[in-house]
Amino acid sequence: MTGLRLILARHGQTDANVHMAMDTRVPGGPLTEAGRRQAEELAEALAEEPVVAVYASTMIRAQQTAEPIAARHGLDVQVVNGIEEIYAGELDSRSDPASLRTFAEVYRGWLGVGGDLSRPLPGGENGRQVLDRCAAALSKIVSAHTRGTIVVVSHGAALRLVAPALADNLATLADEISMLQNTARIVLEEEPASPGGWHCVEWAGVRLGGAT
Repeated sequence: MTGLRLILARHGQTDANVHMAMDTRVPGGPLTEAGRRQAEELAEALAEEPVVAVYASTMIRAQQTAEPIAARHGLDVQVVNGIEEIYAGELDSRSDPASLRTFAEVYRGWLGVGGDLSRPLPGGENGRQVLDRCAAALSKIVSAHTRGTIVVVSHGAALRLVAPALADNLATLADEISMLQNTARIVLEEEPASPGGWHCVEWAGVRLGGAT
């Protein structure tokens, strides 16, 4: 293998996931027992990858998901700022249908070519803030390595937003690619010719073809 491979993984299941509640304040809740099993299964799935570093957000669930991956490769989990979940502001901790609809409406408006990143969630972040902080954190992570696989455990909505900004073949598919289930992963490979520097080869278990 030459160059870098970047695996962006969503954390395992939490109680908030089970109850469809928004848990967006640091440090957030821990994994459920099912979530811990999912983390172990993710570590097993990545056992043959030449992993050189494992990173996680400042949220507990991401760190707990990253721990078995790092242990499998004899590494420590490196906790970094900037790749936390989208802060939902007034909607945080809520699971009522009206709050979920509001989040979905604003979030969908951020996606795709020409999305309105300036619109904020009520009392929370806007899309540009999320995209900028995630991209800056990932750039710093990548700059510390020259080859091998880097695993970054983060959060579904944040990753779903930032990945198309990095990978050349995702930008025009942003309205179509699926949301990420617990421990689903996005696999990117270095592509110097791409404006974002990456090409996506796998999205949540689905292999992607050539550049669009």
